[in-house]
Amino acid sequence: METTFQAVVVDKKEEDFSVKVKDVVLDDLSNGEVVIKVYHSGINYKDGLASTPNGKIVRSYPHIPGIDLAGVVVSSEDKRFKEGDKVIATSYEIGVSHTGGFSEYARIPADWIVPLPDGLSLKEAMIIGTAGLTAALSIQRLEDNGLKPENGKVLVTGSTGGVGSFGVAMLSKLGFNVVASTGKNDQEYLTKLGAKEVISRDDVYNGTIKALDKQLWAGAIDPVGGKSLAAVLSKIKYNGSVAVSGLTGGGEVPTSVFPFILRGINLLGIDSVYCSMEERLNAWNRLATDLKPVNLSDFIYQEATLAELPETLPTILSGKVKGRTVVNI
Repeated sequence: METTFQAVVVDKKEEDFSVKVKDVVLDDLSNGEVVIKVYHSGINYKDGLASTPNGKIVRSYPHIPGIDLAGVVVSSEDKRFKEGDKVIATSYEIGVSHTGGFSEYARIPADWIVPLPDGLSLKEAMIIGTAGLTAALSIQRLEDNGLKPENGKVLVTGSTGGVGSFGVAMLSKLGFNVVASTGKNDQEYLTKLGAKEVISRDDVYNGTIKALDKQLWAGAIDPVGGKSLAAVLSKIKYNGSVAVSGLTGGGEVPTSVFPFILRGINLLGIDSVYCSMEERLNAWNRLATDLKPVNLSDFIYQEATLAELPETLPTILSGKVKGRTVVNI
């Protein structure tokens, strides 16, 4: 590998904050047994926060962000990986307290690495990224709790975002009748992904939350949280489940015990950061097979190079991004 290579570096010294592409060396990277030549990464909401001075994501400066990466092993001190292996690394502390994927090379602990499954290219893995992984984990938990296509319609909130978009496509591929909720005018995009019905987020939460409302959906994937989640819970069918993975709508959920004790509703927390390697491997293998969307290019909102990242990173915080931004390194 090159002695010197490029990476996006965020730095903060008192009131001075910067996001720049800089020359770095291997010693600038966090410790790990495996050195990876990074080919692709992706922009997630956490990465957008890392590019702002008050994002509260980066633990210490200077830092290389990027919570996702896919590439080829250059060297390994761990017998599980060898030079030339194609691999994926997402979540754990990558891009937060451990230097991340917005770099030509990354050094990652072996326990955090997933072999690239047959059926996925490195670029496809980063189109999917943490967003798709989270959607896959959500579906696995919903299935484990009895969700089947014959149970009825399944709601996906925040459906134009990363998790929501993949949730729509994956559920549709599995044969579910998907209802996509959005605050945007994106019916054509969501229908193309497989939604049978597109509704306004106001149809989910209109400002009023009932303890129990009309039973509409057999289950839901919810990356929104907040009052919207409380409204969703009140409208889930008996013994249905909601997989929650985000809080763009807020961290407080003003619900009551009634959906849980009178309808047997399950609220399933989805964590893609520290989930077990067994769950992670199973999800990635399914993302290469039965959960792999038919046309992954439909999810690409934009592509960016390393040099373009300082300008591109803040766009994910605007609320206007639809799908995924892939970083080609």
